[in-house]
Amino acid sequence: MSEEEEKGLRRAILDTARQLLTTVGYARLSMRNIAKEIGYSATSIYLHFESKDDLVHALIDEGVDVLHESLSRANASFSTPEHRLEAMCRAYVAFGLERPEYYEIMYVLHPEYIKRYPVEKYRKARRNLEIMADAVRDGMESGVFRSVEPMLAANLAWTQLHGVVTLLSSERVDKRIAPDDLIDAACRHVVSSICTWKDPSSVLPS
Repeated sequence: MSEEEEKGLRRAILDTARQLLTTVGYARLSMRNIAKEIGYSATSIYLHFESKDDLVHALIDEGVDVLHESLSRANASFSTPEHRLEAMCRAYVAFGLERPEYYEIMYVLHPEYIKRYPVEKYRKARRNLEIMADAVRDGMESGVFRSVEPMLAANLAWTQLHGVVTLLSSERVDKRIAPDDLIDAACRHVVSSICTWKDPSSVLPS
């Protein structure tokens, strides 16, 4: 098999595993049913991934990278801390709604494979919190944000935004509330909750 074919097989394994994981669940996911879906032997999959956990961890790692790219673009789009923070909040929600399979695997599904997630990958994943914490820290230094613990503020932001993503994804939001209105209000609230001012309107330029 050529190098290009090997890359294609790895991609097919990951894509199929991602789809199966969010439909049949972690317990029922196996190398055998992945192999059946893609038309290869289970042995071929083991040449790319040592175990089911290794495969799932690779999917989490991909999702972490995609989210980091989105957050980085949002962060680089604005110069002021409050603009950067709101933009990253919106990027987080957009990732969750536009990449639901990755989001489920990263933040919703089976906790056991997260417990076995390698330490070095955890450190890499922390970048996505740290980039938001940096905006909070910059806002404190410029006097825009009140004194808070930056990583705690970033975690609290994710807690609220995770609720928005999961409620919208599961269609549990009251039908009288437009999804965009909920997203707008949540992202504004994250920023206004730590601002030295309390204007509830969006801080992003229109």
